[in-house]
Amino acid sequence: MEEEKNGMSTGRKILIGLIAVLLLLTAAAYGYGVYYFSGHFLPGSLVNGFNCSYMDQKEAEELLAKKTAAYVLAVRTRGNGQESISAEEIALSYKPDGSVKKLMHDQNRFLWFLAFSQHKVMDTASSVTYEEELFQKKFSSLKCLQDNEQPADAYIEDDGKEFVIVPEIQGTLVDQEKLEKAVKKAVTTGDPVVDLEEDGCYINPEIYQDNERLISDCEQMNELTDVVVTYDFSDRKETVDRNVIRSWLVRDQEEDLVLDKEKIAAYVKTLAQKYDTIGAERNFATYDNRKITVAGGDYGWVIDQEKETEALYQAVLEKVTQVREPVYLQEAMSRNVNDISYTYVEIDLSRQRLVVYHDGNPVADTGIYAPGETETGVYTAGELQSPADLSGGTVNFLIPYGEGKGIVDNPTLTQSDVGAWTGEILNEEVLADFGSGENFGGGSGIWSISAGYVEVPGDRAAEVYQCTKAGMPVVIYK
Repeated sequence: MEEEKNGMSTGRKILIGLIAVLLLLTAAAYGYGVYYFSGHFLPGSLVNGFNCSYMDQKEAEELLAKKTAAYVLAVRTRGNGQESISAEEIALSYKPDGSVKKLMHDQNRFLWFLAFSQHKVMDTASSVTYEEELFQKKFSSLKCLQDNEQPADAYIEDDGKEFVIVPEIQGTLVDQEKLEKAVKKAVTTGDPVVDLEEDGCYINPEIYQDNERLISDCEQMNELTDVVVTYDFSDRKETVDRNVIRSWLVRDQEEDLVLDKEKIAAYVKTLAQKYDTIGAERNFATYDNRKITVAGGDYGWVIDQEKETEALYQAVLEKVTQVREPVYLQEAMSRNVNDISYTYVEIDLSRQRLVVYHDGNPVADTGIYAPGETETGVYTAGELQSPADLSGGTVNFLIPYGEGKGIVDNPTLTQSDVGAWTGEILNEEVLADFGSGENFGGGSGIWSISAGYVEVPGDRAAEVYQCTKAGMPVVIYK
């Protein structure tokens, strides 16, 4: 029994001794590692992109100098393109400045035993230099900086059938400042590659074809613009299609597209500005083939903008494809560009002549008396009256136009009285004498109709009256 105990004691002592030796060896190995890596780089150490594992300061600096002299940077561009910048082209060189020693000093040598699986990247950019002038010359000559294609956002367009998304254009436009910064960093830290795509050196589109908002907008635009409204202005047309309606869309609070009635009102206003004719300048061919311009008066077309805006808004909202005429506040005889058309009353103040036309044919022609203050313009004939009471007396025939104006008969005048003046341009003195009653009407002085009325000889008044209808344009000019 005693021998057995002694044997076990001896074995325990041997085991303890072995453990102690192992610990001493481990401690010695650890201490040696700490000592060794105080002057050498840890495993997995990359300095300026070069493997300096286990190297001391001198060895690392020699390697860096050698590798720097042979350095070539690959500049990769979009579309698998590649360019290069060599150390020789920019006079790149390594000059020890103590940074390697500092890197070595800063590494955690006390944990050297954990470094065998590490991959630690370090750089000594301050010790790598180049000539700025050579660098700028080489950098500016890079092909990727020449003839760049501009990027373009994806957008929505009409393909003739519907709105579709046109994909973005990536382009090749380089952010020169960002690329220069990336290249300078690479050449001073030994990075072998600058990839313009990965390093974000391209100026890219902001909106791509898979943009959710763009997709939603395209769908909503096709939904909201699926209608065609054609305005009929007789010899002219205006079409409200998806491209017009597109300009009326705005975003609501949920950022969805909706119709904006104010924009529709603005469109209707442009129609009014283009097609309303009341008071507008008109080109006119006189009875004796003179070409004149006459403006003013109350004849013409006027769109009811408020009602037409509401009607157009509802038509688009309800997708009612139609051909329509606008809602009018006032209408005229013709909707053509020539809205006077060929049925009208023509009054030439200078020659004191009145002609009535039906479909371009003269049906009544007479001399008249119109005082000098008679206003020119294009007016609308009102409801004809026979007889009619006026402030200056009673007339047999009244063709009213404008406000407080009209064509009336003068029983004291005859066609033979005024015939001598027809076709002759009269001055104000002659006109005053012409209508005074001294030369016409026998000087009876019974005719006292107020100014503003055009007087037709009594023997021609019935003919003029019968040839004229309410709504006809009355064209008055000098």
